[in-house]
Amino acid sequence: MAKTKEQTKTDTRIAALERLIRGYQESYYNGEAEISDAEFDILWDELKELHPSSPVLAKVGADNTDGFPKVRHIIPMGSQDKAANPEEFRAWAAKTPADSYVVQYKLDGASLELQYEKGRLARAVTRGDGIIGDDITQNALKMKGVVADLKTDFTGGIRGEVLMTREIWRKKYQDKANTRNAANGIMRRKDGAGCEDLKLITYDASVSGNDGYFPDEIAKLAWLTERGFETSPTKEFSDPEDIIAYRQSVSDKRKTIPVDIDGLVIKDRRTDMADLRRARPERQIAFKFELEAAVSILRRVEWSESGATYTPIGIVDPVRLAGTTVQRANLNNPDMIRAMGLKIGSAVTIVKRGEIIPKIEGLSPMDAQEPDSGKTDIEFPETCETCGTALTDGGTRLYCPNPDCPKRLLHRVEKWVNVLDIRELGEKLIRQLYDKNRVRRIADLYTLTAAELGEFERMGELSAAKVIRHIRTPRSLSLAAFVAGFDLEGVGETIMEKVTSAGFDTLEKLRAAPAEAIADVYGLGEITAKTIADGIADTAPEMDAVLAAGVITIADPPSADTQPLRGYSFCFTGELTAMKRSEGEEKVKALGGSAKSAVVKDLSFLVTNDPESGSSKNRKAADLGIPIIDESVFLDILAHPEKVSDYAAAGAKSPGGGGKNKKGKETAQGDLFSGSE
Repeated sequence: MAKTKEQTKTDTRIAALERLIRGYQESYYNGEAEISDAEFDILWDELKELHPSSPVLAKVGADNTDGFPKVRHIIPMGSQDKAANPEEFRAWAAKTPADSYVVQYKLDGASLELQYEKGRLARAVTRGDGIIGDDITQNALKMKGVVADLKTDFTGGIRGEVLMTREIWRKKYQDKANTRNAANGIMRRKDGAGCEDLKLITYDASVSGNDGYFPDEIAKLAWLTERGFETSPTKEFSDPEDIIAYRQSVSDKRKTIPVDIDGLVIKDRRTDMADLRRARPERQIAFKFELEAAVSILRRVEWSESGATYTPIGIVDPVRLAGTTVQRANLNNPDMIRAMGLKIGSAVTIVKRGEIIPKIEGLSPMDAQEPDSGKTDIEFPETCETCGTALTDGGTRLYCPNPDCPKRLLHRVEKWVNVLDIRELGEKLIRQLYDKNRVRRIADLYTLTAAELGEFERMGELSAAKVIRHIRTPRSLSLAAFVAGFDLEGVGETIMEKVTSAGFDTLEKLRAAPAEAIADVYGLGEITAKTIADGIADTAPEMDAVLAAGVITIADPPSADTQPLRGYSFCFTGELTAMKRSEGEEKVKALGGSAKSAVVKDLSFLVTNDPESGSSKNRKAADLGIPIIDESVFLDILAHPEKVSDYAAAGAKSPGGGGKNKKGKETAQGDLFSGSE
């Protein structure tokens, strides 16, 4: 029976996946991985779904033909099954119930089996294809953590991971992609050069001819420690939910651990040698961390309209990333699409650092292995959907150039309300006012009356009066905030702060400055400078009308005497009681300080009314040694800014670190990990 077109397409894809996986396995086991674990897992999972019985899935590694003696493993070094998220782990735990689970770090290095005969090291064997590996004994003897004489009659195998610390990698091996690549390549050098920079951490052992030698996994680890080996930090849990919580706590602090880890390994405490001999053991699993970077396929591009700007959004195959399922990712602008060479059908790398929106960072390395057939160019919109004007492709942005485009005018009013944080004036009400031609410019807001607002549906007298009161509350804005409120394309308050700090610190100076002079400001380019100069000129009548209403004033340029917080930065998390967060930020800026939206390395203070919370900002501030202050201290700094240096010198007030999981028992750990828990 002839195959359908869909079957033929599936067979072609299976063949391509098998070819890619074989090639990447060979490069991985020969020490120079071409793609990340995340990218390899994408390929592996797709093949597993399309062809579960593929022989490639049963093959662990690659055959090495580089001249090292070949040695058979005492017990096959198979691959672990993996769980990429809590749901998959719960499914495994339900299928593999145990009274107690042993949990260790999943070390991201190169596997090695030490083979002993009557207590003396006979061979050190790389993973190879899982059955046969390379004998690199002389290299292994140069590594830290390898014990040549066990002072016992032990005959069997000890398994471990060869690692390089990030500190050594930074100092000596940054030509390698990562610590794992460096360790894998160095340990297989013919002359053994550099092996002294490597360390072995052990996690398993087996005795030839005696499967019952170790009563359980905890006893096995204790035996390894007694023999002089270092083992990974180990905990014991009875409840899978506690393991899920522990995984999150380890993931949060993984950057403080000296070596790279990419998850946890979970085993039944009971030792099962028959299970260990399987190509893919069933009673243990690798529970991987949520990814900060992942790989998917770009399926189409949507263009999001915000004011006059059209921003490309990539629609990709669903992928797990930093705890969420991602299907939409930013592409920023036309130049990025062109620079990356993106097409519909491209394999792309997606990042989600911290709490920001997912972003397509570029083509995945595996995209180069895929033929271009079936990929199509990304189409750009050509005309504004609102006013029909031909769009301008400025490279860094695609936008409608019509200054009177209705969507552009509406967005400017919305931006102004957002900058001033007038929360009572919601988006729906602004649109109603705009559609009725009552508010078309920012200055129109300051002519509104409560009686007019009362005519709108569900707007009572008290509510209308409250909105008007907030609109007309006198505000003194910094010049940067004032200009940012007029929604110049791609120009926010941060950019304007750079401009005003460079000496263009009054509206008059800004209006007199040519684009060429603004372009000289550090960190600005010609395009942004021209946008600012043109925007200042175009919006001059509207700016004057806003100032003429008498509600908004522009603060005087700060002087040395009025900038006691210059050089200090503040980030706020949670709500303040004495003022809105936006007001707190304005007060900081008025005193010469800066307000940041995220916890970064050079932050001076994190302000929160819940210093003991386990929020991501609190944890990051504590990890970076940033002082965490409450609102009372913040208010004291505002009232007495001369005290700011004293508060900064006092150091961080550490939030409660959660403590040890009461259901998790710990075993001893070696020197490498001391302090990392």
